[in-house]
Amino acid sequence: MRGTGSTATGQGDGLPLCQWMAWLALACTLWLTGCAQPPRAPEAGAASWSGRLSLQVEGQASQSFSSLFDLQGNPGKGELVLTSPLGNTLARLQWEDGRAQLTTGQERRESTSLDELLREATGTAIPVAAIFEWLNGNQASATGWQADLSGSAEGRLIARRHDPAPEATLRIAFSR
Repeated sequence: MRGTGSTATGQGDGLPLCQWMAWLALACTLWLTGCAQPPRAPEAGAASWSGRLSLQVEGQASQSFSSLFDLQGNPGKGELVLTSPLGNTLARLQWEDGRAQLTTGQERRESTSLDELLREATGTAIPVAAIFEWLNGNQASATGWQADLSGSAEGRLIARRHDPAPEATLRIAFSR
């Protein structure tokens, strides 16, 4: 005796299981694509880099952070956007002389000092001016930090701070 037209889904005349899976995969792809944001074009004359970065801060409340990034500008004016592997914006840091703003989700922090804002957000001082130099392959001094630029031609740098506490390690893999 023949069946009554049921399919692998067990839903009578519905779509076969393989077609349901294809539709589900398409819907997930469209959803993920909708979450992604296109990269912003850098301002004329502004330096820009993108890649991955991680920051590990040791101490009583050790913390580690890793994300994709897009950085443009210079120590005086710029923008850093941190994104997840799926393209969701985790944080946006914008600065210019006398003003810095960090936006994360629904929270917004502002300060008259980029250095102070970064210290509050990360728990450690971040040498912004030196990072721009390091990304350009130039050795720069930053109090307590030592940068290993031996991999900069391949788009890699590691900077460590041992003093003052807490110890911190910044790793960046980048391209222009």
